[in-house]
Amino acid sequence: MSASKTSIFRSSTAKLLFCTLGIFVCYSYYAIVHERITRRQYVDGPNTEKFTYMISLVFVSCVVNCLFAKALLMTVMKQGEDTTTVKYYATCSLTYMLAMTCSNMALQFVNYPTQVVGKAGKPIPVMILGVLLGGKSYPLKKYVFVSMVVLGVVMFMYKDNVPSKQLENEGFGQILLILSLIMDGLTSAVQDRMRANHKTKSGHMMLNMNLWSVGFSGVVMLFTGEIVSFISFLQRHPSALQHIATFTICGALGQYFIFLTVSEFGPLACSIATTTRKCFTVLASVLFFGNSMLPRQWLATFIVFVGLFLDGLYGKSPAKVLKKEVSK
Repeated sequence: MSASKTSIFRSSTAKLLFCTLGIFVCYSYYAIVHERITRRQYVDGPNTEKFTYMISLVFVSCVVNCLFAKALLMTVMKQGEDTTTVKYYATCSLTYMLAMTCSNMALQFVNYPTQVVGKAGKPIPVMILGVLLGGKSYPLKKYVFVSMVVLGVVMFMYKDNVPSKQLENEGFGQILLILSLIMDGLTSAVQDRMRANHKTKSGHMMLNMNLWSVGFSGVVMLFTGEIVSFISFLQRHPSALQHIATFTICGALGQYFIFLTVSEFGPLACSIATTTRKCFTVLASVLFFGNSMLPRQWLATFIVFVGLFLDGLYGKSPAKVLKKEVSK
């Protein structure tokens, strides 16, 4: 191997390690702070209360993501003109916001490992809706890998010998996770249409989806009056503002490293990095927050992430997209 090729290889390897480390650090800390926000008992004199303002959390996250995406498009991610129609961005943003809201709300009823493993089932609705709405077909091996994810999620969620009240609460949390997954699937289906019809670039998508989501979540906050309660909560507990700021900045930086990894090394490298990161998130939640898991749930977690890892390696090549010709 020549010196120039060796230098390029070393440079490429170093960049991949940098991107992977960025994903790990940003999203690992993001997950820790996220769990701290949703689980912590905030003290106000003799009273304690939990953070329950999930629409507001989505709103602030989208604002930061929007500003970050705008800064990227003006500096390192110049991507030219965007021709994507408003209806695509509005639809995609609505499902994107609902997915995040349901996912955050679920944490009031289930612990963090359950949320992570449940959300790891995202390929299920994405594949189903890709077939139904996007006209896609997939190789048999992808169905096998996704079936492994389904099996693992069902094993993890199954409850035995649980008090009825706890079962009811956890059941509602699981319904919220299912709704979040459905919204994720719809978001991916609309994004596929955007790419197919308008060749929408990642930076434009990140900016406009978050911009519309700011509008949607802002309207909900005003209509429900949550904005007043949220501001009042921050006034009583200033430390929550620091947690939320850290949470949103880590999320925005994590998105940047994901986009950088996909653009430089492709979706496979990004999929492996994010899947591995989620596995460590479950471990961190058990170690730092004392969430206990049954042996069956550890086995289920292993099955889910093996399925995701194999899908990332071998299941990312869908067969031809079946396009429907419309005659005028």
